[in-house]
Amino acid sequence: MSTDDQPATLATTIYARLKADILTTRLEPGRKLQSRFLMEQYNVGQTPLREALNRLTSEEFVVGMEQRGFYVKEVSKEELQELTKTRCWVEGLALRESMQNATQTWEEALLVAHHRLDRTPRSLQPDTFEDNPDWEKVHRAFHATLIGLCGSRPLLGFCEQLADRLYRYRMMSIAKAYPARKVGAEHSDILQAVLGRDSERAVRLLQQHYQRTADVIYSDLDGLLA
Repeated sequence: MSTDDQPATLATTIYARLKADILTTRLEPGRKLQSRFLMEQYNVGQTPLREALNRLTSEEFVVGMEQRGFYVKEVSKEELQELTKTRCWVEGLALRESMQNATQTWEEALLVAHHRLDRTPRSLQPDTFEDNPDWEKVHRAFHATLIGLCGSRPLLGFCEQLADRLYRYRMMSIAKAYPARKVGAEHSDILQAVLGRDSERAVRLLQQHYQRTADVIYSDLDGLLA
């Protein structure tokens, strides 16, 4: 690694690691991000660390306070409702556009993405919930494929940001919904509506899918915040 490349590379690396730890709540909401702790924990210098924190601040995962430093952004019922409503709006639009632009290649990719999701266990343990990182990857890939043909990269980028911000809420309450909720059936229903070219039903099912997730988190959030 050259000296010229090192600061930018370190800032990108520390940004990715910090973001992952915030999304999985290893760095819990409201936690003060003390520079000395972060520099030791992530083995990084002050300059790339500050660049990473500024980037996370612009994405609303971190809050910077004058003379008080950086904090992991708090969670709230109000934000959960706003993010869910916005995601339902924008992904509903993106899905309609994808279905309007549908091709055989896209439908085949969607079938493959769903097949991978359907074959990946949600939990690493059959009796108690243990999050499966592989499921999260194929789950994100399925949803990304659903809206991937909308023809708008800015819209897709915004959808990805919303998915990230809501992922943190999901990780706080995910064990409560398992195994009672039949998420696999919800994904299958969405797929069938898309393949059947029923855009109204497909959008409605997708939005209900997101709202059910929010309802579970919402009912659990008071206890989690306490």
